[in-house]
Amino acid sequence: MRTDPAPALHAPAHLSYDVMTVPEGKPVKAWTRGVPVEDEARRQLANIARLPFIHHHVAIMPDVHWGMGATVGSVIPTVGAIVPAAVGVDLGCGMIAAKTSLRAEDLPDQLGGLRSRIEAAVPHGRTNNGGPGDRGAWGRLPAAASATWAAMAPRFDEITAKHPKLGGGNGANHLGTLGTGNHFIELCLDEGGAVWIMLHSGSRGLGNRIGTFFIDKAKQDMRRWFINLPDADLAYIPDGSPLFGAYVEAVGFAQDFAAQNRALMMAAVVRALTESGALPPFSAEVEAINCHHNYISKEQHFGETCWVTRKGAVRAGAGELGIIPGSMGARSYIVRGKGNADSFCSCSHGAGRAMSRGEAKRRFTLEDHARATAGVECRKDADVIDETPMAYKDIDAVMAAQADLVEVVAVLKQVLCVKG
Repeated sequence: MRTDPAPALHAPAHLSYDVMTVPEGKPVKAWTRGVPVEDEARRQLANIARLPFIHHHVAIMPDVHWGMGATVGSVIPTVGAIVPAAVGVDLGCGMIAAKTSLRAEDLPDQLGGLRSRIEAAVPHGRTNNGGPGDRGAWGRLPAAASATWAAMAPRFDEITAKHPKLGGGNGANHLGTLGTGNHFIELCLDEGGAVWIMLHSGSRGLGNRIGTFFIDKAKQDMRRWFINLPDADLAYIPDGSPLFGAYVEAVGFAQDFAAQNRALMMAAVVRALTESGALPPFSAEVEAINCHHNYISKEQHFGETCWVTRKGAVRAGAGELGIIPGSMGARSYIVRGKGNADSFCSCSHGAGRAMSRGEAKRRFTLEDHARATAGVECRKDADVIDETPMAYKDIDAVMAAQADLVEVVAVLKQVLCVKG
């Protein structure tokens, strides 16, 4: 990887965003005023901006931070090629939210019982190295997940007929499951006292397998063609090559799998709450918000059809609803896009990490975490310290930095959080 000095961000007075000029590359437009951007992320962005197939410029969101493959919080438009590692392996990762008819006063004083109900209804976490008996997968596929997979299976069979290695491992048994890390299920209250259900997950083992397979294939091709890149993770698949169509097809399937996964979990959570006996009868309306924030999309921008890779970014076209979560102890936002062309109609996908998981574990104690999540029914053990609110950027600063990208529809504060 190149280790040039990190390019500086400049703040033109007539613009609402900062600009990073990259020698031999396209400019980077950054909605990061009032939010720190570490040197490693700026170097990574410079490497991306120097790719010859970048279209017009690169956009970065205020939750930006260094990431595997590409900078998290980046919007990368390309013409003629796609970088598989820029999308990563959690293909189609994203959010879903539903506003319910429940009110804050309908919730029991103690929420531990509801958390247990949700945890029992949705497999989460990981055991046995993801193998047989993994608590984060189904042992016996429920009817809803089985029916969903039956409708999707013919597409997957076509993909695996071309690339048999993609057929092994977890697949259908991950439909309707949460996963680990920063994935979560929450009950939240909006400013009017309405109860929302919100969750974050992706394409699980299937997406990981697809992403990993094509990242490796792209790297192999770079070596075969003697193409030396500043970072091996920038290996790309050229449009027109035999691999390109296969990648687009497989990623499209993983993104659809992720959306269905979230919908199945939402239905399971609603069912668990309904059957808990702790709540009055209620309805839940998915407010047309089931949005990816790790994905590729073919779009029109600046006069040309291009592939847009959103690596930790949400599409925010004019009038489009999106979700920007905070952390286990911070506010989250339901937003409506303003269709800002310079951002490629995008916004942040969350608060963004302020430090690595390892650094969070070194820096914070269980007492710190308990204070930061006071009033939230959630895990408060050592295994979630890396997800403690202090490990993330200030969500208020993140929202202020992107005021020209989205308008706030609802402000949510979680009262219950399930982590994998």
